[in-house]
Amino acid sequence: MNSLHEFTAEPMIAYFSMEIGVKNDIPTYSGGLGILAGDTIKSAADLKLPVIAVTLISRKGYFTQEIDPRGWQQEKPVVWDPARYMKLLPVKVKVQIEGRDVTIQAWVYLVASPTGGRIPILFLDTDVPENTPEDRGITDYLYGGDHTYRIKQEVVLGMGGVRMLHALEFHIKKYHMNEGHASFLALDLLLRFKRDIESVWDERSVWDLARVRDLCVFTTHTPVEAGHDKFPYSLVKQVLGDILPLDVLKDIAGKESLNMTLLALNLSRYINGVAKKHGEVSQHMFPGYHIHAITNGVHTFTWTCEEMAALFDKYIPGWANEPELFVRSGNIPNLELWEAHREAKRKLFATVKQTTGVDMDLNVLTLGFARRATAYKRPHLLFRDIDRLLKIAEKGPIQVVYAGKAHPHDDSGKKLIQGIYEYSEKLRGKVAVVFLPGYNMDTALKLVSGVDIWLNTPLRPLEASGTSGMKAAHNGVLNFSVLDGWWIEGHIEGFTGWSIGGPPTEYSKPGDADADDAADLYNKLENIIIPKYYSPDKDPWARMMNNAISKNAYYFNSHRMMRRYVTEAYIR
Repeated sequence: MNSLHEFTAEPMIAYFSMEIGVKNDIPTYSGGLGILAGDTIKSAADLKLPVIAVTLISRKGYFTQEIDPRGWQQEKPVVWDPARYMKLLPVKVKVQIEGRDVTIQAWVYLVASPTGGRIPILFLDTDVPENTPEDRGITDYLYGGDHTYRIKQEVVLGMGGVRMLHALEFHIKKYHMNEGHASFLALDLLLRFKRDIESVWDERSVWDLARVRDLCVFTTHTPVEAGHDKFPYSLVKQVLGDILPLDVLKDIAGKESLNMTLLALNLSRYINGVAKKHGEVSQHMFPGYHIHAITNGVHTFTWTCEEMAALFDKYIPGWANEPELFVRSGNIPNLELWEAHREAKRKLFATVKQTTGVDMDLNVLTLGFARRATAYKRPHLLFRDIDRLLKIAEKGPIQVVYAGKAHPHDDSGKKLIQGIYEYSEKLRGKVAVVFLPGYNMDTALKLVSGVDIWLNTPLRPLEASGTSGMKAAHNGVLNFSVLDGWWIEGHIEGFTGWSIGGPPTEYSKPGDADADDAADLYNKLENIIIPKYYSPDKDPWARMMNNAISKNAYYFNSHRMMRRYVTEAYIR
């Protein structure tokens, strides 16, 4: 019956994430959180760690992004067939939703490493004949629907995931919640470990909170209040019934509404943010909890382009599974590094031409900006003073490639994308600005390896980590970023890249910081970056590319991150 017996012989770490991005053709991710989860699992496979991952099948994906002639984002469902990539398991489990039994099946996808490590990912799926049409659609859309749809998805992920692992006879040593979406797993554990006490003075004593905490690890990713899922208790009662006495539930999940982050915080022994700064910000947001920090990393082999990989094979053998060897990247001749980057740039520009019809100049300094379209990322900061930007471009031409999706319900995010289209029209013939639609893993790799500068302009301290900049560094692409998230740790001014705006100790408010940050951006672009890029001697630029690899890529990778999770969170 169970084809996963080879994985049930030893205690496992169960890694739960609402989204996991392992490859471009499996569209079960929306952005950074899911890609990080995929990188986590790939490193676990490389390092042969005893991990099993649990997520949702997202049968209709997040969405396929199209841009209409006015620059407005249109969303189309993703059509994909899980059977092409994974195997359906014969085991089914049930959860109660709105008083009904909802049946869950699971698909398994094996992430196999060249080292011999293998990690199974369970994709939970409610599209089974036993369910009502409404319930069959619970696992259709990633982050789709309303609050009711979201809480049902999170019940399937958390409670359904624990029950599926139990039905498959896994022995779980730790449950790792990657963000609060999976927090209902802790409620299922509470129910599973309920003490059999006939007469108690305090009904709370039947709930073995300490035992659940010992099993749970929680990583919080967002310093933005809106990023923490909250549900009214009336909705919780409607969907879950009286799963726990209300006073007990309010004690562990919040008095006013059920806060999924609070639930995870109160039922986890180990809690961490995803960069040193983010750990501090989270500590401030949630006083009274001891929040550690394990800075994110990216999967080195996945996020290194072919041209750079060939160079690393030649000069740093073993780099893919030992990224700490990047400290030896000084062995790579500057000219070869520069030419490898130029080839990656050619590939990006071929994609730009094919997708948008725009010809970009290989010899022009190219900035890249690709992330979720939301206000705090400030994608328009570069255009704050168009006249100044045009004067700078006269000293040394620049061109910009944008990409990223807005949430389907986020009209303000869509307006940001539309604004980029409007700026591209205003600047036509002077500064080439293109927006690449349909941002996905393949496009991301071309961008982080093909541009010359990776631009990041968030409001401090709202960038939890910012893994795209780490991917750029793996390809020798220099970061030009606000000092927030990982860049506080990776930045050495003029050596690994450049900062924008004030020190990381400052917090910025919308509007207040824009003028100062834009002024610093323009100043460094005009007086430092452009002169260095257009110098006849390419050695200084290539040396900085080498520094990015040896100082950033060697550390900001998911192998280092996973080793820290093992020693600090999993074996405690």
